[in-house]
Amino acid sequence: MKPHLTICRLLRHFNRFSVKPSPLVSFSTSPYLCRQKKKNPYETVDQGKYSRLVRSVLSKGPAQTPESLFKEDDVLFGPVCKHKAPEQPARVPETWFPIFNEERSGKPHPRASGPLKIPLQRHETPSVTRVLQQTMTPEQSFFLERWKQRMILELGEDGFAEYTSNTFLQGRQFHEALESILSPRENLEGREELLQSGYIKSVQHILKEISGVQALESAVQHEALKYVGMLDCVAEYQGKLCLIDWKTSEKPKPFIHNTYDNPLQVVAYMGAVNHDAHYSFQVQCGLIVVAYKDGSPAHPHFMDEELCSKYWAKWLLRLEEYSEKQKNQSILKPD
Repeated sequence: MKPHLTICRLLRHFNRFSVKPSPLVSFSTSPYLCRQKKKNPYETVDQGKYSRLVRSVLSKGPAQTPESLFKEDDVLFGPVCKHKAPEQPARVPETWFPIFNEERSGKPHPRASGPLKIPLQRHETPSVTRVLQQTMTPEQSFFLERWKQRMILELGEDGFAEYTSNTFLQGRQFHEALESILSPRENLEGREELLQSGYIKSVQHILKEISGVQALESAVQHEALKYVGMLDCVAEYQGKLCLIDWKTSEKPKPFIHNTYDNPLQVVAYMGAVNHDAHYSFQVQCGLIVVAYKDGSPAHPHFMDEELCSKYWAKWLLRLEEYSEKQKNQSILKPD
């Protein structure tokens, strides 16, 4: 600005030009000053309507629930179209073998000599327990291993081994006590402590419904399907001949699906009994009894003929899976 004023003074000094200093003009590079001021969009809002909207939102109305929200969605967007994934076809055993024997009657003959107690012969034929253990699903194996690792973390290696041993011992003592109660020829002297256990108290209401015991702790063998096992009891429960499996548990198992593979074990023994020459009768029902250490009432899970047939098909699939695994292992083994 100083050079501009100096030039103006010089020109006036020589009287050749008449120059009036122009008003000062300032320049700015800021876009804010060059831009027109925007209008506030809220200035055009109907304040009356806006205030009513705010009051309606903030006012206390009925609490929203999932049901009310779903109803509003149905009004705004229409009902939800639920699409189910296509179901996979149910697996069917490649080789079918019936669980029931048409050549036998359901009613057993009276046994004056007491219940059958056939000893288990040790041989290479796989047991029911082994088949079920070798064919567990990946999910079952995962949860079993996770439970084991959690118990080891809590109890330590030695503590877990002791816990497993005690659990097995309690189960064996429970079965021995039941065998003494259900067998008329057994001497109960010296077993008062076992008979007063919480497990026995737990099954008292079940024992009142049992009669006509046909077999106790007796071995079975299925010649055609090539497996063996040791059943707990065959007796009448509420007037129906059942294969009874006694189980112990620290947690309640009020539903049959809580017993995992126990129904498969029951039907496997049933199918073997019905085709084993050592047994002259036929069993058409199953019963799983879950007893509790604290003496709380045991849960009985009755399996009728229809339910047993469904589980029998699953057992045949597990047998086929076991046989396939054994074949693959024999192929991989070196000579």
